[in-house]
Amino acid sequence: MFLRILDRLEETIIAALMGAATVLTFLTVAHRFLVNVPFLYPILFPIRLAWSQELCIYMFIWMAKFGAAYGVRTGIHVGVDVLIKRLHDPWRKGVILFGLLGGALFTAIVGTMGAKFVIELMSTDQVSPDLELPSWIVYACIPLGSYLMCFRFLQVCWSFWKNGELPHHDATNVEGIEVTSAEAPIATGGA
Repeated sequence: MFLRILDRLEETIIAALMGAATVLTFLTVAHRFLVNVPFLYPILFPIRLAWSQELCIYMFIWMAKFGAAYGVRTGIHVGVDVLIKRLHDPWRKGVILFGLLGGALFTAIVGTMGAKFVIELMSTDQVSPDLELPSWIVYACIPLGSYLMCFRFLQVCWSFWKNGELPHHDATNVEGIEVTSAEAPIATGGA
């Protein structure tokens, strides 16, 4: 139950940040061009959107940190496994477990160092340039995303140790849609 809630929360955060950043970027660009239209100038000129670029950058950074954890969970991270696939099963399993535990250790260290940095920032009055958000809020994505990624590495490691399977991303699979071989479209040539 907890994992299902965490999975959905992770996916919702990523989708919401991506959607909000896209909409904000569109509105900012539309504003930039529409302010030059003579009859819209008096309406749009007073609206200041200088802060939008900074907010979009922060949203994409947060999305990337949570997206990395999502990538570990679903198996969409890029990996070179040509040599690993050629190893005998006991060696292959050991190398994969070593890699997963190494990823967990690395992200735990980054998360801990990020948490220390954020805690130190909390005692300062440092704010972001345009939005004037406390800097610790901006940088909180480092420990949160890194610890989530560490958890996902440990989750994949445990699953692999128990059943020997790694998450595998199938680009042709769309969640909620099931296509049987009889229903699959047949590619035909012609115009």
